[in-house]
Amino acid sequence: MNNCFILLAAGQSKRFKSSKHKQFASYRNKLLYEHSIIKALKSKLFSKIIIVTNNVNINIKKFNHKIKIIKGGKERSDSSLIGLKYAKKLNFKNVLIHDAARPDFSINLLKKIVESLKKNTAVVPYVNSFDSIKYIYKKDVYNLNREKVLNTQTPQAFRLKDIYELSKNNKNKVTDEASLFIEKNLKVKFIKGEKSNNKITYINDIKKNNVKFGIGFDVHRLVPNKKLYLGGLRIKSKLGTLGHSDGDPVLHAITDAILGACGKGDIGQKFSDKSKKFKNIRSTILLKKVIDEVNNSNYSINNLDINIITQTPKISKYKNKMINIISRLCNLSKDQINIKGKTAEKLGVIGKEKAIACEVIASVNEYD
Repeated sequence: MNNCFILLAAGQSKRFKSSKHKQFASYRNKLLYEHSIIKALKSKLFSKIIIVTNNVNINIKKFNHKIKIIKGGKERSDSSLIGLKYAKKLNFKNVLIHDAARPDFSINLLKKIVESLKKNTAVVPYVNSFDSIKYIYKKDVYNLNREKVLNTQTPQAFRLKDIYELSKNNKNKVTDEASLFIEKNLKVKFIKGEKSNNKITYINDIKKNNVKFGIGFDVHRLVPNKKLYLGGLRIKSKLGTLGHSDGDPVLHAITDAILGACGKGDIGQKFSDKSKKFKNIRSTILLKKVIDEVNNSNYSINNLDINIITQTPKISKYKNKMINIISRLCNLSKDQINIKGKTAEKLGVIGKEKAIACEVIASVNEYD
């Protein structure tokens, strides 16, 4: 295994507009640069991982001895050459150079690149452009065939001796190492990259998928001469739920979970049981009001996971009908809703058929 992985993490992040450089920003519960290190280690393809950064005091104790931190340069090409010089001292044959701003590549892509390098001196992943491309030349605008436009990605892989010589003799600014080969008309093997392997440039690239969760819980006493509604469905029963509204614990818990996930208070604040206008009101109406509010804000619901806790009736008999109703009320597809029936093993007031409870977890996306 004569491969070295160089991670470039010395950028100034001028377009990121944050007090932190983007490579040290939090992303999916880790610092951005850590994702690349973890994947490189898990791949077991590299004898050494070199982090080129201007923050030489970053903590790497959580990783292992394969990692070396060295101070980066002013420009990307400077940092790349610094990393290559260190790799050359260690006599590596092959080197992969990667931008810390691309945390979402896969280990499978690493393996494909390394495998392709066995028969090539330079291997670069790419994806085709999704946009229509224009090119300005001497004030004239030309259309380009987007099927022939390659958006190159990193990691990019090279024979170390070749990329080192090109980098050492380069006097121009370059945005990736493949440019050095292309400028000298040297052969580059382009392989299909990954759509998910996007470069994080702006702070919104991190914030755009802000997932939040909310928990809802409701319990109602079971009494004679009352109707029983569960998940908006009228169920024949000798006992019904006691409540200010129709006493539907499923829809009440769903409403509370969505409100909690969106940071919009709780069902008691929205629909007080002290108000006469909500007396005996159907819970479908209350939930629909909340869904309309969510749809008019910056939130969308990802999914609902619902536990109905009751000794009787058996939920499996009614589950699909309840999912159909909740799907219509919440503007969700059926596969976004999961219902599970639970008993209390004849323990407590639920087990003695004196109450029904429901708990719900809702997941939402908040958009900027």
